[in-house]
Amino acid sequence: MTTDRPHRVSVAGVIVDERGRALLIKRRDGSTWEPPGGALDPESTALDALQGEILEETGVKIALPAALTGVYKDMNDLTVSLVFRCTALDGTPVTGPRTRAWRWATRAEVPDLADEAYAIRVLDALDATTPPAIRAHDGVTLV
Repeated sequence: MTTDRPHRVSVAGVIVDERGRALLIKRRDGSTWEPPGGALDPESTALDALQGEILEETGVKIALPAALTGVYKDMNDLTVSLVFRCTALDGTPVTGPRTRAWRWATRAEVPDLADEAYAIRVLDALDATTPPAIRAHDGVTLV
């Protein structure tokens, strides 16, 4: 089966603090709580895009590498989302041009705050125990 609809890849990061809480944001163009992230540009690696999107949306710089905790496909718009568990390296969460609110949420709070499609991403990241390898390549050689 083929489709004329474009396929997209996005990245999102679940920043976990020392108390085991996840950083959630509300975007200016939305009303739901979700982890920060955005579209993966063709010229960016997943981890570079992750770090850039999180910094832009929250003011927090994350440590790399980050652990991939799940891959999620939106069956309606064909977006595949790569979600990572992250640790803050520097900075304090802030609002900005793309983010109108932020908050730290406990595992118990997440299902009541986020839509199911986003809540499961956060819960999977909070429950992650072993990360897979994350690599970029040019078709032949690791980058």
